[in-house]
Amino acid sequence: MAEAHQAVAFQFTVSPEGIDLHLSHVALKEVYLSGLRSWKKKFNQLRNSFVTGVYPASPSSWLFMVTAILVTQYSRLDPSMGMIGKIKEHLPVSDYLSDQGLTVLSAMAFSTGLWLALIVTMRSILKVLLCYHGWIYEERGKISNTTKVWLALVKIFAGRKPMLYSYQTSLPHLPVPALRDTMQRYLESIRPLTTDAEFQRMAGLVRDFERTLGPRLQWYLRLKSWWASNYVSDWWEEYVYLRGRGPLMVNSNYYGMDFLYVTPTPVQAARAGNLVYAMLLYRRKLTREEIKPLMIQSGLPTCSAQYERMFNTTRIPGMEGDSIQHLGDSKHIAVYHAGRFFRVWLYHNGRLLRPHELQAQFQFILGDTTPPLPGEEKLAALTAADRDPWARARQTYFRSGVNQQSLSTVEKAAFFVTLDTSEQGLQGPNPGQALDAYAKSLLHGCCCDRWFDKSFNLIVYRNGKSGVNAEHSWADAPIVAHLWEYTIATDVFVLGYDANGNCKGDMDSSIPPPQKLQWEIPPECQQIILQSLTVALDLANDVDFHTFPFKDFGKGLIKKCRTSPDSFIQLSLQLAHFRDKNKFCLTYEASMTRLFREGRTETVRSCSIESCNFVKAMMDPTQNGGTRLHLFRVAAEKHQKLYRQAMTGAGIDRHLFCLYVVSKYLGLDSPFLREVLSEPWRLSTSQTPVQQVELFDLLNYPDYVSCGGGFGPVDDNGYGVSYVVVGEDLINFHVSCKFSSKETDAHRFGLYIRKAMVDVLALFQLDKNSPSSGGQ
Repeated sequence: MAEAHQAVAFQFTVSPEGIDLHLSHVALKEVYLSGLRSWKKKFNQLRNSFVTGVYPASPSSWLFMVTAILVTQYSRLDPSMGMIGKIKEHLPVSDYLSDQGLTVLSAMAFSTGLWLALIVTMRSILKVLLCYHGWIYEERGKISNTTKVWLALVKIFAGRKPMLYSYQTSLPHLPVPALRDTMQRYLESIRPLTTDAEFQRMAGLVRDFERTLGPRLQWYLRLKSWWASNYVSDWWEEYVYLRGRGPLMVNSNYYGMDFLYVTPTPVQAARAGNLVYAMLLYRRKLTREEIKPLMIQSGLPTCSAQYERMFNTTRIPGMEGDSIQHLGDSKHIAVYHAGRFFRVWLYHNGRLLRPHELQAQFQFILGDTTPPLPGEEKLAALTAADRDPWARARQTYFRSGVNQQSLSTVEKAAFFVTLDTSEQGLQGPNPGQALDAYAKSLLHGCCCDRWFDKSFNLIVYRNGKSGVNAEHSWADAPIVAHLWEYTIATDVFVLGYDANGNCKGDMDSSIPPPQKLQWEIPPECQQIILQSLTVALDLANDVDFHTFPFKDFGKGLIKKCRTSPDSFIQLSLQLAHFRDKNKFCLTYEASMTRLFREGRTETVRSCSIESCNFVKAMMDPTQNGGTRLHLFRVAAEKHQKLYRQAMTGAGIDRHLFCLYVVSKYLGLDSPFLREVLSEPWRLSTSQTPVQQVELFDLLNYPDYVSCGGGFGPVDDNGYGVSYVVVGEDLINFHVSCKFSSKETDAHRFGLYIRKAMVDVLALFQLDKNSPSSGGQ
């Protein structure tokens, strides 16, 4: 227990002569440095809050305003139109202030009030400007004069050098769509998926809902939208994520992959050292709010609220629902290796551990031959299975003693690191199968070597390959992707490795080694752990995964066809799905709503009447290429319209979801909402965006591309498809389904996707008027 002694600042001995204190100067120094670091952080937070609070103005602009007003006082001008004199009359008389001093104070008070009024005015104008969404419906490259003027005004009022949260109060609230519009769009979305009789029955339910219960529920939603920052997000987090009682693993958590073709170093401890250090640099930038808010369309801000809980965050299981525990700071990480848990401190002498020092910490863990304690090796399986058994076990066996202390260490860690004992990546005689195994490993691992409750897990394999597994309730995939892009780019292009594959830089040999966590898990709890592991293994073994890079062409050639790459891929997926199952299905495509404050996602129902007409034409041998191409363009335009509506708050599904929540609060039953919310999403899709292109030089380093990430199937008889458009010539696909389903096969569907992509492009090659006709 040497580590425990190092944590004690003083010891004392009671003797007949009195109490003899034995101070530990090393421990006292650490206490002092820890407190100093805490106060520095509080000061930085206070400063950032002030700078963000007065944005788009700056503290220096206040000084300029005060100086300018004071100068006018001495030049016998009064821009306040008598206000400074009025303020002076109401100031208390003091023997310590002359008449001139009272004038200066009055001028400063007026200047401050004027400065604050200008800030409020600029923010209000910016908020009104950001409510305009006409730009999103304009054809790419053809910007109207109205939009040009609007963009110029946004740039004027948006200010310069924003911090991460500078625009939060200027973002508009998510609007509640009109009830009639949502009902009409819903009926339109299900028309190609229903028979005439089914559609007429559903239309009757819609009319009845719109006439009776709907307006009452809509009133409550409008009331909430006026009062709350976002009428959807808190309910979405609680009821879709935290109230879910099924396993997080596969069903909710998602993953991100390492570089596809390159492994920067084969030294596991070195790779972990660089990656952890890069993540800590990102955390420091996040704490200081130095990360720039994501901007789209050359200067439109998006919401940054989801970044707040990226680090020091854990999902805590509960009986009725889980909760999210977020700490302001954490000075350690939790590490799992070969069935053991360790704590690694991140600071020494008031500074972050350097990459080489972190490598030494991880190498110590890798070299530790201590066997796992009883129940320790499979303990994390509790986080992989159903939530209720984990909540009961946590209450019964982890409320006190050494178990409570060790569990608190894991849950209060900055993030969780797994030093995996397997090797993964694009390797071996069958790279395709190896890539599939790599994806499955990141998604679920061995079901007991990831702490699925943590905001994210960093996984580093024995051969140096890596990846992340993220919990979904606190944020969506683009937020984790932003961290991961920064991490792997910093790892390779900033930190680097020496000739032997080790981390660069010096190290302090006096840094104490990692602390192995202790557990006292009784046999009854061990039995619960094994039961959870059985549930998790059954779920993991049922996942069929196929990951593949599509290299035939990319967005560069698609854009030459004058169509959206996302619409091109979505329509190809519709064609592939019909070829696979010979039927259409309800399709989910995730779209962001971060143009609004605290916005998360909305659903694009990609299976439309227009997309079905296109697919039918592709399956009809009597249809010619011209007809098919025309139907494709109509379907692509429809998809773009649906995507734009989702982005601008005019989607269907979040509105219906919130109407359902209100009905449950009121104790009312709606057959229409009950049926809508139970409809299966047989095809669930999502695009992982590359947000920081400037970090990667794909021209000079074309092999340094990430394969993106993926997720498990949403429906037992459906597919989950994630795709990432990398550069101009590569699209990576991740396809998931279940072995237990007789309707699905991930590899078969992957082949259909490849063929559909090629067949759709062939339509443009056959069209003589297409810009791509002579391109290849």
